[in-house]
Amino acid sequence: MSAIHEQAMTYVYQQVLQRLIGHFNRAERTALQLLIQRIVVAAGGMEQVGDYKVLVAHGGGEVSSYTLALLRAAQLTIAGRAPRTFQLRVATLRHAGMTQASLDTLQRGYGRLFFHDDPRVELLMVDNQEVMPFNHQRPASALGLELSQRNRLMVGHLTSGDIRATLCNDTYLALGDFYQRVTSYNGGVHAVVSGDSGRKQSQFLAWLKKSAQSAGLVIPKGKPASLNGLYARMDEWSNGYYRELYGEHYVERDDRCKGGHRQLAYIGIADLLENIEPLDSSLLNDFMAYAADPLGFHFSNPMYANPLLMAHLRGLQAECLRELDYEAGAESFVIQAANALHDRQIPEQLLAQAATREGRALASAYAQQFFGVEEGALVCLLFSPFIHHGERLEGYLRQCHPGMLVALPELHKILQGKPAADLLQQWVVDTSGLSLQLLQHLYRQRPSPLAADHGACSHRQAHSTPPRQAQAFQLFGR
Repeated sequence: MSAIHEQAMTYVYQQVLQRLIGHFNRAERTALQLLIQRIVVAAGGMEQVGDYKVLVAHGGGEVSSYTLALLRAAQLTIAGRAPRTFQLRVATLRHAGMTQASLDTLQRGYGRLFFHDDPRVELLMVDNQEVMPFNHQRPASALGLELSQRNRLMVGHLTSGDIRATLCNDTYLALGDFYQRVTSYNGGVHAVVSGDSGRKQSQFLAWLKKSAQSAGLVIPKGKPASLNGLYARMDEWSNGYYRELYGEHYVERDDRCKGGHRQLAYIGIADLLENIEPLDSSLLNDFMAYAADPLGFHFSNPMYANPLLMAHLRGLQAECLRELDYEAGAESFVIQAANALHDRQIPEQLLAQAATREGRALASAYAQQFFGVEEGALVCLLFSPFIHHGERLEGYLRQCHPGMLVALPELHKILQGKPAADLLQQWVVDTSGLSLQLLQHLYRQRPSPLAADHGACSHRQAHSTPPRQAQAFQLFGR
């Protein structure tokens, strides 16, 4: 870089910082100074800060977006006071529920913060356990989407149609692998910065523990000795869960994450945001041009992580399992979730539409687009007719496919692995969305013993005191 070009870029970054600071109120200016102090201390002093690299996980939500803007202001402020400033790595988990609108919001924010031409900033994305440069126009991995679809269907069947487990487990269980990869990639980082609260982290860890326990895993007592150890334990829970879920059909990847800094630091800033409401902030709304996506997956609240699909599944559940109207089931979810969804600024029009025929069509199309699941496969999942030797198969056929009742004995033969007509084999595969081998595996399985506890667990944890481990490690970006 020539001296003239470097001088020009320095001027540009100064202008970006001035515009950023112009959107700060008094509380935000105080938070900025405290954040700068924490980073400098963690780095070992201003002389060392130029060699220090921090990570922020950007899930596309308001807290991680706000945290990112605050970090950028800190980075550029230090650059104006010292010869060098800290390095910033921003990483996003590309999962099946991430919409194009969410990706566009990320890209727009990165542009406003002038990230793309700054060598001090590294923008990454993890898609199907592969770390790559962030590109909001890159199509999602077809293999990753296929795997996610299969995981959700298998989880749904083995948890007897548990809505939250079906929609959340696959994304949450990916986080251990995600954090290991983005903290160790290309020399690693020194610290993780997060604005998420200890309460949210306690919900997340409780969810993972329940999932691991439901798979029969033994949870070690005590907390991990390091942040790296926590990520590794999360990944172990995930692998154990899927190993139990798939049995002999489980294939474990051999590209486990290695490298990175052994003593990974954590810089929490949730306390700095206590008097700041990001969604009401000029910094987020005006400077970052942040736009919440009502269809996007919300990491920090498993109770209502994906409201449109949750309302849809509740409607299907009412219609098919309880002999009620679809609209009544979907509306009951919207009423139950009203306060939480209002806080997330979900448009009232979308909520009102959820319990209508148009809302059902929208949700069905959304499920097909992002999860590759037809409505018929969702209904099949809610019945979970194949587990425990097909004990619910007759009821499922009677309710949803009465014309197939005559084939009930043959369907049992298929699920037992005995010879049967090709047309019937194809029918059961098309109806469920799963391969014949996995259906036969489900036939031999009992329902997950903690299937009914996920929702209750999330509700209880929301009102409990966060454990020390949760207060120490706030991991995910919302």
